[in-house]
Amino acid sequence: MEVFQKIAKRAVLLGLLAFSASNLVNAQSAGVGTWPTQKPIRLIAVFPPGGSVDQVARILAPALQAELKQNVIVENIGGASGVIGTAAMTRSDPDGYTFAVVFDTHGVNPSLKDKLPYDTIKDIAPVTLIGTSPMVLVASKSSGITSFKQLVEMSKAGKQFSYGSIGIGSLGHLAMARLAKQAGFDWNHIPYRGGGPLMQDALGGQVQLAIGSEFLVKPHIESGSLIPLVTTTTKRSAALPNVPTISESGFPGFNAPAWWAILAPGKTPPAIVNAMNQAVTKALKTPAVADKLKAQGIDIVAGNPEVLNNFIGKQIGMWGKFVIENNIKETGQ
Repeated sequence: MEVFQKIAKRAVLLGLLAFSASNLVNAQSAGVGTWPTQKPIRLIAVFPPGGSVDQVARILAPALQAELKQNVIVENIGGASGVIGTAAMTRSDPDGYTFAVVFDTHGVNPSLKDKLPYDTIKDIAPVTLIGTSPMVLVASKSSGITSFKQLVEMSKAGKQFSYGSIGIGSLGHLAMARLAKQAGFDWNHIPYRGGGPLMQDALGGQVQLAIGSEFLVKPHIESGSLIPLVTTTTKRSAALPNVPTISESGFPGFNAPAWWAILAPGKTPPAIVNAMNQAVTKALKTPAVADKLKAQGIDIVAGNPEVLNNFIGKQIGMWGKFVIENNIKETGQ
């Protein structure tokens, strides 16, 4: 009964999210005023340097700076699957000078954490859905694994494997947990504080398998340092056409894309939120940004606040249910 009560609460949350998004888009009473001429814009990357959130923020910042005619400074505040950086953003003045670049963990954290240091609805305003990307399960060269088929056969035979993700409750963790549950694999999850540390250990062979966004792992695949096994979307990646999907490898319908978005403090004036969304959308369409993101497997969406809000609501509903039903929990912040 408790499980279903929690799920019901998630449904209420989704309704509130949709209502909040509608108000956000339609409200135009607050003017932009002197924004963004007063001071540099702070763009918080909610994971440590070296991961995809950090790289997306740093690719976007120069184009955004040119569009806004204002300095855009990227600041890494990592920890707790993006919660610490997101909390720092929510505590900032809602004046349009602080934003955060978040990852797919943002849609999982409300169900994963016993208590968040912010209210996901009241304290946060959605700005832009940057894009989505397949995640890729890769093997270290020292693991001896060269294909997903081999991994499945060895796992079914009882051999245990360890895989790393960017943290407990990250979409990579949940995707692999769902796969392991479906297949009956006995895999050990090793959480990391971000993509940078995860890649270091995967490259060094300290962890046999790693699950990360295509953006994160593709350079190491191209260099031959990591072995790609499978992707997590229903269609093969255009950037990795020879890598099969989980869906076509014995688990039909399996789909778990990574995603990135920009958020603002909840009381940021709607006119500024919309103006920032327009600036980000223009920046995402510049060749300097679009080509780099697409080259790393990101399908650019450039969704407005309402699109992002609805997207996050669906992520909370889908993965929140999985977290609750499988008793996945991280109490620390």
